[in-house]
Amino acid sequence: MTAAQPFRAVVHASALESRATVQYGSLLSPSMKSATASASRLQPTSDSAAQQIEQALRRAIVTLELPPGKSLSENEVALRYGVSRQPAREAMIALAKIGLVRVLPQRGTVVVKISARQMMQVRFAREALETAIVRRACERFDPLIRSSIGPMITAQRRAARDNDHAVFQEHDERFHAALAAGADAELAWQTVIGIKCHMDRVCHLTLLDRTSMLRIITQHEATRTQRRRTRRCVTT
Repeated sequence: MTAAQPFRAVVHASALESRATVQYGSLLSPSMKSATASASRLQPTSDSAAQQIEQALRRAIVTLELPPGKSLSENEVALRYGVSRQPAREAMIALAKIGLVRVLPQRGTVVVKISARQMMQVRFAREALETAIVRRACERFDPLIRSSIGPMITAQRRAARDNDHAVFQEHDERFHAALAAGADAELAWQTVIGIKCHMDRVCHLTLLDRTSMLRIITQHEATRTQRRRTRRCVTT
């Protein structure tokens, strides 16, 4: 997905945010009943408990299971995941660092509201980073990763045909990650991941239709074609 795609709705952020609160807020009880319901107990992984909780809460915020303005309690989070308050506190500190939650006096921790100004800043940073990634990919690209790009675009096309927004986004992110890995620019992509969560919330407020998804696929195809042309010029 291009950095500019979600921003058609930025000027309507306040209205969309209110709609999300009404639509999703009723699903949430004080005990966070629906938030990350499929992962209420941590699974054995290489990640720490705090990292797993951060990832689960981040996913819930991005997908609007936890809507803008929703209060979060360390006690409730700890109880939900069967851990002490320390991992819950560490997870919320991590979320605060990337700007998804904010600690307010007398109110505790709340999910931040969507900001049009922040969206534009995120857009600027993401466009700069991803333009640099594509430029490097055109200059050099890992041949092993190159062979995986085509199937990713095919999977995106299938998701667009089925109008499956969630699967489309999953393959879209894999495409961009592979592009960065093939260009030996994984650190740049990790930086993008750290900021794109704010754009992803807008994406979930304005779900793409089939036409929009196909337009993004066309852009991905153009990126791959440009990389091939540049590679031929460099090698001749």
